[in-house]
Amino acid sequence: METELADLVHGVGHRLRRGYGERLGPLGLSPGQARALRIIADAEPPLKMVQLADRLRIVPRSVTPVVDALEEAGLVRREVDPASRRSTLLVITPEGRVQYAQVREARRQVAEELFSVLTPEQQDRLRELLGLVDREFG
Repeated sequence: METELADLVHGVGHRLRRGYGERLGPLGLSPGQARALRIIADAEPPLKMVQLADRLRIVPRSVTPVVDALEEAGLVRREVDPASRRSTLLVITPEGRVQYAQVREARRQVAEELFSVLTPEQQDRLRELLGLVDREFG
């Protein structure tokens, strides 16, 4: 039973990621870049590079190419931290906010399509159960 449940969760997660990746293609973003953009957009106050790496659960040196790509696309800019000149803050640009709205919509559409086989009540129950597991082990 446990293996079957794990396989089901893995399969649904894979379908969700694949659909999301397909929708991100026209936006010119990878799923990892979109996730970083989401974290930067939702951060208050702006994050340092090391904080982004921590939230992405990657080593700090791996965050540099992600931020480089977002900066090159005009979605994020680096600013010197006024509290510590050795630190760099990540700030979303106006273009980044527009792109972030498109990313959120793409994510919503994929989830809506994938979970359309469930009733609204079933979706609420699934959200509740997955939230319980995530809070316990997240």
